[in-house]
Amino acid sequence: MQNGQGSLRLPRLIGNGMVLQRNAGVKIWGWAAENGKVSVSFCGGKYDAYANGEGKWMVEIPTGDAGGPFAMTVETADGSDKITLENILLGDVWLCSGQSNMDMRMFALQSVYPDEIAQADNDRIRQFAVPVKFDFNGECEDVAGGDWESADSRSIRRFSAVGYFFASKLYEKLGVPIGIINASLGGAPAEAFISEDAIAPFRNEYAKLQKLKDEGYIQRIVAEEREAGKEWHRRLDAVDAGLGSDTEKPFYDPQYDASGWTSVNVPSYWNEIGLGHMNGAVWYRKEIDLPHPADGEEATLCLGNVIDEDTVYINGTRIGGFPSQYVPRRYQIPDGVLREGRNIIVVRVVSGSDNSDGGFYAGKKYFLRIGDRTIDVSGEWKYKIGAKCEPMPPASNIMWGPAGLYNGMLAPVIPYTIKGAAWYQGETNAQWPATYEELLKTLIANWRSKWKQGDFPFVIVQLPNFREIYRPSAGNWPAIREAQRRALSMPNTGMAVTIDIGDPYDVHSLNKKDVGIRLALAVLKTAYGDDSEAASGPLFREAKRDGNRMLVYFDEIGGGLVAKGGGRLNRFEIAAEDGKFVPAEAEIEGDCVAVRSGLVAAPSYVRYAWDDNPEGANLYNRKGLPASPFTTEQQYVKKNAG
Repeated sequence: MQNGQGSLRLPRLIGNGMVLQRNAGVKIWGWAAENGKVSVSFCGGKYDAYANGEGKWMVEIPTGDAGGPFAMTVETADGSDKITLENILLGDVWLCSGQSNMDMRMFALQSVYPDEIAQADNDRIRQFAVPVKFDFNGECEDVAGGDWESADSRSIRRFSAVGYFFASKLYEKLGVPIGIINASLGGAPAEAFISEDAIAPFRNEYAKLQKLKDEGYIQRIVAEEREAGKEWHRRLDAVDAGLGSDTEKPFYDPQYDASGWTSVNVPSYWNEIGLGHMNGAVWYRKEIDLPHPADGEEATLCLGNVIDEDTVYINGTRIGGFPSQYVPRRYQIPDGVLREGRNIIVVRVVSGSDNSDGGFYAGKKYFLRIGDRTIDVSGEWKYKIGAKCEPMPPASNIMWGPAGLYNGMLAPVIPYTIKGAAWYQGETNAQWPATYEELLKTLIANWRSKWKQGDFPFVIVQLPNFREIYRPSAGNWPAIREAQRRALSMPNTGMAVTIDIGDPYDVHSLNKKDVGIRLALAVLKTAYGDDSEAASGPLFREAKRDGNRMLVYFDEIGGGLVAKGGGRLNRFEIAAEDGKFVPAEAEIEGDCVAVRSGLVAAPSYVRYAWDDNPEGANLYNRKGLPASPFTTEQQYVKKNAG
């Protein structure tokens, strides 16, 4: 909270450097002495409010066109308590929310967007990052911390990457200040962002919420899980031969004899090299020869992503480690560690998850960079098992419980006037796809109801391509994508289709720039009525039977339908009334697609790109945007819920 000299206080969100929504009635609120009068002065106007019996007050002030910086004063009637806020901009404010793909910060992508980070210098793009906080017993009155920051080469590292590129595209098109409020948490399901009253119809989630209201239960579970995790690591360390003993050198010691280790290709997963889905520690070792010393040159080791944890040593010196598979490994090497001639890289990889496969992510880059020299460190390594153990005790992830993040991260923000919301979430709910369409529609309606700004624009990132190509059967991601597409039946919604820019090997694809740009394209039409660019790729509108074929019609055709790269359309399937889909031939006929198969004489259903990773799906519009996956089968969730 922003504090005056006495009882006058403001929430953290209302502070120096904030972006206020232009041309709107903007709410300013806070706390003061019971029944006390408070005045807010801004842009030549003065607006009064009175604190209620709990000391809370709120006033709505009109704002004008985009611009700034401006100042605001908030003071009590007698002038004894006064707060002055500076560097305020008027522009458009967007809430960016979801799980880790929305929350992923620019610092985690510094190897992907080094120029964007280094050259960032736009005071007209600002972010307020809402700290993680959950509460199951009611709505919090303020966020747990945070400040408004402008996009410069230092602060941009803390920006949501999707949010930053989304804001940058909007700024490029609109030329007005853009403020983003990032309220996201990795792994969080949709129900965590929905208020208690709105979650009530979902009986299982509501019952879970009632149980989580027992703070003693939560504290006990959190403490037990923390201690169980520490104990698991203690047991593993105690039996890991790689950490050494009184009589044996540790595996990372440069003098350790690793001549008996087994060759392995990096990247690869433990299951691929014959270890199965084991838990424990596996040590990797690679020797490289440096013909020139690295003294005085910046040196970085990039190791893609590691499942689940890693500790990295070079020539016996620990240079870093990280406890999560979801962050790209990029370690700065201190001066003096690298030597001319023989150098030894050793990586301890630990996996404790019962359902994960340890090792190094495929499809990532593995290299050592010294100054302007880049040395590929993928390929042949040596490995040795340090220890095997039982799986780590599963985490309950209490912070993801129903309504918890709504209460802790959204409710305190809701009085703040926004232009609209961008949502990137669904990966966690893919475990239970049957209810996602209803959950997502509930969330949209819930937020709009609480904000009391009508049907403000709401845009969705549809889940990207992920997992192996051509798996024996589709997983649950197609059902989540279909639920996201069907949520567009709600007014003033839009969607960014991303099935061509994901990463088959990583749920956290690194291409966040195109995601942000596509979100902005959806917003430009939904929120600003700008038809100069396509809002998305083709979106299914309807399908009609025409003899032995189905004719499929689309919206958002962006100047016409095309098969990207030429040739025939791929990944269309067709089914009779029995719902047994078979691959089909598909051709563009004007503004529709004709789909047929010699195996289906009387088609009833058609679908497109129905796979976790629909590689080869090539229906696009002439603006270069991919068509959304879809199915015309009404019971798609039940049939494909795994």
